[in-house]
Amino acid sequence: MAHQIIQAGDSRSFPAAHPFVSGATQGGAIHVYIGADAGVAFRRAPDRDGCTAVLIELGEECLGVHTGEARGNEGSNVLGFARFRMGNAEPSNLIELVKQPHTVSAALATSKALFESFGFKVAVCSDAPGRIVNRLIRPYLNAALRRLDERLASANDMDATLKMGLGYPEGPIALLERTGLAAHFDVTHALYEWTGDQAFAPARRARVAKLQGIGANERSDS
Repeated sequence: MAHQIIQAGDSRSFPAAHPFVSGATQGGAIHVYIGADAGVAFRRAPDRDGCTAVLIELGEECLGVHTGEARGNEGSNVLGFARFRMGNAEPSNLIELVKQPHTVSAALATSKALFESFGFKVAVCSDAPGRIVNRLIRPYLNAALRRLDERLASANDMDATLKMGLGYPEGPIALLERTGLAAHFDVTHALYEWTGDQAFAPARRARVAKLQGIGANERSDS
């Protein structure tokens, strides 16, 4: 089914040319709002009820911020999505597709099929801040930074141990250095504000990186 792109600012999911964007058609029955102001553009749209599905690119916020909520009965043909991207790295091939309790099943199936037709892997999740990957990985990365502060081991030894012991392709400190400690601060700060969960409270080194503007390729102390 044809889709139409409505661009509203810079998109984290599609920061560069991509067939999903270039393959859109004016007047497509699926409206896809992308960019930092995607939610604002959606709320200004007069014809969303006539669409087969409407997709809104999300940051860390809930879809309900843009659709409203109604005592657990929310849901329509409107879904949220984000292409997972670790900090400043290139976006991955994973789309996290966000549904609400009463999302129209046909809109969900159509949206999933649309992304899959462009080669994406799609994970469907409920409407929670941060969705799946960030909710799982950010506490782990925060813990690694805090153990580094406690001098449990050097950054190199922590990374090597987790790679050898658990088979990870990259250690947590190296991952954060490559993708940006400041970017990690932004995500964890947002999730902490949303949830109040101490596991998401930004680690000290991430806060320092944010305040100092450390780039993704600069190394922290070991």
